[in-house]
Amino acid sequence: MVGPILIFDSGIGGLSVFEPIHSQLPHHDIYYLFDNARLPYGDLNEQELIRGCVELIIKQVRQINASIVVVACNSASTLVLPELRKQLTIPIVGVVPAIKPAAQISKTRHIGLLATPGTVARQYTQDLISSFAGGCNVTLVGSSELVLIAEAKAKRQTVDHAKIADILTPINSTDLDTLVLGCTHFPLLRQEIDEALTHKVVLLDSGDAIAARVMSFIDTNENDSTDIQGTLKAGYTKEIDAGLKETLADYGFTQLEYIAVAN
Repeated sequence: MVGPILIFDSGIGGLSVFEPIHSQLPHHDIYYLFDNARLPYGDLNEQELIRGCVELIIKQVRQINASIVVVACNSASTLVLPELRKQLTIPIVGVVPAIKPAAQISKTRHIGLLATPGTVARQYTQDLISSFAGGCNVTLVGSSELVLIAEAKAKRQTVDHAKIADILTPINSTDLDTLVLGCTHFPLLRQEIDEALTHKVVLLDSGDAIAARVMSFIDTNENDSTDIQGTLKAGYTKEIDAGLKETLADYGFTQLEYIAVAN
């Protein structure tokens, strides 16, 4: 068996990427690494984000002998992929906001991007819009609060529906018909976001596209040759509470470990 797939995120958002990957590759070992000590990434300066992510990912790749890395974080993907590819020889898969498919399916030619403030502001995102949504009106909404609401939901805490509705006010005041969930945390709030929208909006994320990309690097014949389910392990950089441990267990992550990081 080849080494495990390492899925990395700042918090629990990467679970929205884990699900389609695990669905396609149930026999493959997966290690889910989340850097919750530095959450939310959308508020970090770029150099701090790059340094912290690269050090942590490379350390864990070597520790578990990973065969592929999935950077399941939009804020990190826009910055750390080049440096990771310089230092690692295994495949590195990043997350790209689903701007292109959103522009393709929008009937009103008005789409939205809901992401962290860092992702919304970066030139990378502007280039995606220019390349694939030049004929569309694009409403950009940046929110770190929504990340924390998703984290609270994963901890089995009460979801603040009023706050979600407030965050979505700039979207509800438009005629956009397609909304890109440009942070991997946000699909975990898909139902709550859908309920807070005041008109019909198609919600798009990159989970299935990432799974397809991962599949292109994996020898599926090797995985299909066994009936044994893959081992699911998770590591975190700040101690987590019982509610989050229960959520991780629901996804199949019963082997958990704390990983210390430098300040």
